[in-house]
Amino acid sequence: MFKKLFIAAFALLAMASAANAQTNFQTFWDFKRAHVTTTLEGFHMDNWGNTFFFIDYDYKNLDGKLNVSPSNTYFEIARCLNFWQNSKLAPLSLQLEYNGGFGLAAVAPVYGTGAAFPVNNAFLAGVDYFLHSNDFKNTLNLKLLYKYFTYGATETRPNQNKIPLQFTAVWGCQDLFGAPGLRFSGFADVWTEFGNVVFLSEPQIWYQLFDHFNIGGEVELSYNFAGMSGFQVYPCLGTKWVF
Repeated sequence: MFKKLFIAAFALLAMASAANAQTNFQTFWDFKRAHVTTTLEGFHMDNWGNTFFFIDYDYKNLDGKLNVSPSNTYFEIARCLNFWQNSKLAPLSLQLEYNGGFGLAAVAPVYGTGAAFPVNNAFLAGVDYFLHSNDFKNTLNLKLLYKYFTYGATETRPNQNKIPLQFTAVWGCQDLFGAPGLRFSGFADVWTEFGNVVFLSEPQIWYQLFDHFNIGGEVELSYNFAGMSGFQVYPCLGTKWVF
């Protein structure tokens, strides 16, 4: 899950020289967890900076079989403020962000078997630094964000967030290895929660078959993420339609 997340996030800046906005719809089949995930993702630029958002839905039953209704959902929206785009500080932006969601699980470590669980509200604020090649085909965003969670009464734990920071890298490489239409993008996040270091990354590879349609996939790499201990790998096959 997640997406993104930023699932390709600000890597869409690689297209900034050609367009100020993009919305796309992604569909993934998760081989290990045997369910479908859909992602609606948008990136929009303006004179004050840019806005990025995505909404994930998982479609599964508690036994992991495919379902026709959503079972999990997750939402992120981030706003980068940059009123100095024509100055030497143009690569540096201020960022505000919100994350949240909920889901169902066959086994939820904190909430019990077959329980619904929240993805706790997270509010982030910090800075974003944008690097790019001269043609904007290769981009890298580096972010340092203060991260504040809201926890339920049953989740209160000592030292639950010792270092309230999140470090994020978001990258995009267009026409990878000189192959037109081949794109490598993704993100990596590191933060602390409940006193544990958490890592999440979702590298994606896409090939543009024609104007709007892409095929490819992603691999979710995580450590101590979403109630799972240790390192986890979830490969997914997907499609992407760019509106």
